[in-house]
Amino acid sequence: MEAFILPLVGGSLIGIAVSMMLIFNGRVTGISGIANGLLSYSKGDMSWRVAFVSGLVAGGVILYQIYPQAFASELHGDVWQVIAAGFVVGFGTIMGSGCTSGHGVCGISRMSVRSILATLTFIAVGILTASFLRGAR
Repeated sequence: MEAFILPLVGGSLIGIAVSMMLIFNGRVTGISGIANGLLSYSKGDMSWRVAFVSGLVAGGVILYQIYPQAFASELHGDVWQVIAAGFVVGFGTIMGSGCTSGHGVCGISRMSVRSILATLTFIAVGILTASFLRGAR
């Protein structure tokens, strides 16, 4: 039952958060775009970005204090492989003008063809990468 409830609660909270961002701020919630905006300073556009990212970090810290099992996972591969994967994902989000949250959550719900194609590409590359890495072990 827990395997069903937690993803449902998490997905619902994500849906509520992106809806609130669109209604109250008029912006699509793309985490990579918000984070990239923090790195490329533009005057008058920083406070909501700082508040959003601070909320993400605070939410993670609070969840870890309440339910640390949510963070239990096995790390496959060495740390350098994981760090390299993170950089590849970051580069991919720049190339795709967005990430899973922007294209997958917001773009698909807005019936954006570009977001649907981007999300299908993310999924296909993820399946191929996981299959390749599992075959390499």
